[in-house]
Amino acid sequence: MSKRVLIVGGGTAGWLTAGYLAKRLGADLPDAVSIRLVESREIGILGVGEGTFPTIRKTLATIGIDEAEMVRRCGATFKQGAKFAHWRFTPGQGPHDHYFHSFQTTEDRGGLDLLPYWLLGVAGDENWDEVNTPQKKAADAHRAPKLPNHPDFAGPLNYAYHFDAVTLAQLLRDQAVANGVEHLVDTVTEVLVGEDGAIAGVRTEANGILDADLYIDCTGFRAELIGKALGVPFRSCRDVLFCNSALAMQVPYARPDAPIASYTISTAQESGWIWDIGLDHRRGIGHVYSSDHSDDASAEAALRAYIGPQAEGLEIRKFRFEAGYREINWRKNCVAIGLSSGFFEPLEATGIVFSEIAAALVANLFPWGGDYETSARQFNTVMRQRYERALDFIKLHYCISERRDTQFWRDNVDPGSVRDSLHELLDRWRFRPPTELDIDPRIDIFTEASWQYVLYGMGWKTDLSAKAGAYRYFDDARAAFAEVRRQADYAIANLPSNRQLVEYAQTRGFGPQSAAA
Repeated sequence: MSKRVLIVGGGTAGWLTAGYLAKRLGADLPDAVSIRLVESREIGILGVGEGTFPTIRKTLATIGIDEAEMVRRCGATFKQGAKFAHWRFTPGQGPHDHYFHSFQTTEDRGGLDLLPYWLLGVAGDENWDEVNTPQKKAADAHRAPKLPNHPDFAGPLNYAYHFDAVTLAQLLRDQAVANGVEHLVDTVTEVLVGEDGAIAGVRTEANGILDADLYIDCTGFRAELIGKALGVPFRSCRDVLFCNSALAMQVPYARPDAPIASYTISTAQESGWIWDIGLDHRRGIGHVYSSDHSDDASAEAALRAYIGPQAEGLEIRKFRFEAGYREINWRKNCVAIGLSSGFFEPLEATGIVFSEIAAALVANLFPWGGDYETSARQFNTVMRQRYERALDFIKLHYCISERRDTQFWRDNVDPGSVRDSLHELLDRWRFRPPTELDIDPRIDIFTEASWQYVLYGMGWKTDLSAKAGAYRYFDDARAAFAEVRRQADYAIANLPSNRQLVEYAQTRGFGPQSAAA
């Protein structure tokens, strides 16, 4: 029977997994599981601003995190999606060169699908991200997604967070320990592999050999267990996603009351893109780029130019990564979660959500009776399919661009850099928009709404002219678009700013009781 879990490595992935499994598997109960996490003092966490996906709210609630405490401790702010600038056109060459990937999906309007009517011109010249939900206009006005009297992890507009990765890991650590996880600070010097090819234990400097029934590799890009010890190969995706380098800076606000952006801002560059994430007291800004298309000096110059005079004298951090994933993430008694499993690039915040997915899968597939192979087969299939679909979604941002100003963009639109699976989707959407028929909720991280926001934000044309005569609810569609505009005006007038809600949470918390305080 499998009851002892050892997680090697901390950070966001390690402590999120530990806290989640402790709750789901009953680490605080005498006859359930025991969970230990061993991490070294010597291995740090990249202290850059992190973005998340709306699923993080359910994950944090399951772990037992208090939303207001997270805002206080982690410099957290509210994220309602991602704004993309200059991805479609070379700067200065396009009339409207930004779009918003909203977390809000189309509200139920009595079964009326507004997208065909927008494609047929019923909403006039307004963009899809503006007419589908009120969220873009609310976020453009720096509004928060909820009121202070809304309870934890709930609000009228769908949302996630931006936060400081270092302090989030610390908060997750404290909650995981409260959930029953044993924390060991020690350095792993050797991973022991048995004759059967499974992990037999890990040797540490201070605690000797630590053994368990199930080992979880959260050692980051080093992949000490799944990669180095078990030899599971890493599949590079550099032929699809070219970015492999990043520079990051922490930039103070120009003034303490400066507005906090309600979305991640992603601004395309000549050989990559710049992220801009607003935390409570600073912005995390970084340049993700391809070393095959740019050198470090040029990338740094572009980053400093984006930030302006505030960049002077600030420390800059450099790191490399390889876009890719392991097709096998559970071998024998070892599971890879986090960067040891895979990583594409920070675009669309897939890093943490893959850790959430993996932790939930381990909890659901936990081999209580010792049947590792059955659990591993299902885990590996689902994770591989999720990586493949996310890979296509990220590539979509690049491959339908109209930019041709640099070799980076010319290479990205080359059909040879686009997987057949994405070519198939684009072929479907020439004459019909993405629908739930194209999405499998078991493996797709992104819904059809996400594909629609990117597709039509980038100017994709779906030709419905042959089918136009089959649509009959034009007046209802016009009324629905007008209602979205009214809701946007209402949200702007009644929701607090992102900064106001953050400051409120830092002092009072959320829920009806906080409003009365």
